[in-house]
Amino acid sequence: MKTFELGGKTIGNGLCPFIIAEVGQAHDGSLGLAHCFIDAAAKAGVDAIKFQTHIAMEESTLDEPFRVKFSRQDDTRLDYWRRMEFTGEQWAGLAEHAKEKGLIFLSSAFSIAAVDLLQRLEIPAWKVGSGEFWSSQLLQAMIDTGKPLLVSTGMSRWDEIELISQSLETKSHAHALLQCTSRYPTKLNEVGLNVVAEMQNKLECPIGLSDHSGSIFPSIAAMARGVALIEVHITLSNFMFGPDISSSLTVDELSQLVAARDAFVIMDTNLVDKDNMAEELASMRSIFSKSITLAKDLPAGSVLEKEHLCLKKPGTGIPFSDLDRVVGKRLINDGHADCLLKWDNIE
Repeated sequence: MKTFELGGKTIGNGLCPFIIAEVGQAHDGSLGLAHCFIDAAAKAGVDAIKFQTHIAMEESTLDEPFRVKFSRQDDTRLDYWRRMEFTGEQWAGLAEHAKEKGLIFLSSAFSIAAVDLLQRLEIPAWKVGSGEFWSSQLLQAMIDTGKPLLVSTGMSRWDEIELISQSLETKSHAHALLQCTSRYPTKLNEVGLNVVAEMQNKLECPIGLSDHSGSIFPSIAAMARGVALIEVHITLSNFMFGPDISSSLTVDELSQLVAARDAFVIMDTNLVDKDNMAEELASMRSIFSKSITLAKDLPAGSVLEKEHLCLKKPGTGIPFSDLDRVVGKRLINDGHADCLLKWDNIE
């Protein structure tokens, strides 16, 4: 698998999946709330936080319908996008806040004007949303910057996925492709882990999962299958307002996902030598294994037969492998069933 660098981290090294917390429009146009998401994502321990940079008049018209008619204050989708806008100075403040918190700042651009704005902020990569997969001018503007592309494939066919990957490979342009199902929320039977596996087999670029299930299980399963990236939506509460809340993880759930990722890394990067481990566990083995003892009390002078003998814990006495050496021996002193048989108990 080919790798590339994103904000000082290697994508596609097969060791540590890169986790992106997607805010989207969960801030509902509030700059203060957008900053709160940065603090929450940093607390959860993700690698990057991602927003969406919308410039209403550069990307939409009055003819655009609502995907979900959720807003009680926006008459049109265009009005909603206007309410989601931040100024260049405000975006710069968000990017600086993320940097202070040790997070990589990303944002999806939905217009060439948004690309120009984000380029001035020196973001390290471009996230291409599923709906922008066919926006050739927008993609070219991103490609022209030379920065890696993280491309979601939520509404794309296989031939389209292979075509864009081949095109980027031909240009030697760093990129990753993310399996995604554009349903909000995505049912577990529509997540498409099989597609993740097919992408890993067919394509040379890093493969990830952009999940909208609102559950940690798809991402955990994908990480167990060796994906390079995970992107999940984040919410501060399941009671927040917005079209993606049901598709999002809470901060606590996001923390659990990061903890699972870190646990996988520890297990995957620390190889166990069974022989060495068995040596280290020798004392434990002696406790759990068994030794030869008497099945019942016998007086001194008794000749030991097989029916007189059995195995009991611990394994610090005569091992079962010496059974034939014990049979036929005579007890020197009285033998007790509640004690291990010792060599000095027999002739």
